[in-house]
Amino acid sequence: MREFRWRLAERVVADRVIGIIRAPSADMAISYGERLASAGLGAIEVSLSTPCALGAIRTLSSRESGALIGAGTVIDAHQAVLAIEAGARFLVCPTLSTEVIRAGSRHGVPVVAGAATPTEIVAALEAGADLVKLFPASQSSPRALRDLLQALPHAPVVPTGGVTAATAPEWIAAGAVAVGMGGELTRGEPEDTEPRVRALLDSLK
Repeated sequence: MREFRWRLAERVVADRVIGIIRAPSADMAISYGERLASAGLGAIEVSLSTPCALGAIRTLSSRESGALIGAGTVIDAHQAVLAIEAGARFLVCPTLSTEVIRAGSRHGVPVVAGAATPTEIVAALEAGADLVKLFPASQSSPRALRDLLQALPHAPVVPTGGVTAATAPEWIAAGAVAVGMGGELTRGEPEDTEPRVRALLDSLK
């Protein structure tokens, strides 16, 4: 039985970090995804900028790893539907796309909509976004997020873009519900992934 959208949204941020995969090939994306899932990461986003990303999502979704596989860099409703059909359990937009939000709502899949300003954050929530991706986080700071959440304490913000293992705990302490992190999680040798991910997850508890 499929889970309700609100429950899926809870699972997306349960570990307080979403692993982002951008790879030069689908095979590499699958390898990264398997490494992150084996390390215990519960939400993994495969960017549609990856060649044959839908195939990678389909393969990773078929694994019984327990990880929730989503699609990132979703820019329109057509891509959203294709990703959902491939098995994506959540969608992430780089911008505020109301058509992606509507497509996710129609199919019972949570959407993490991109926003860069307080106005865009409010607009994303009013449009029905389940979570809001503060992007790029490198243009903001944990202190700025803390100030923003004084006015918008209900906003479920996920800073992404420039977040590191060192700064991730600061973003969570400032009120972020989770952070998005990419290459820093998968760089280096395969055997380095598990201790790096486990250390990050421990730091965010």
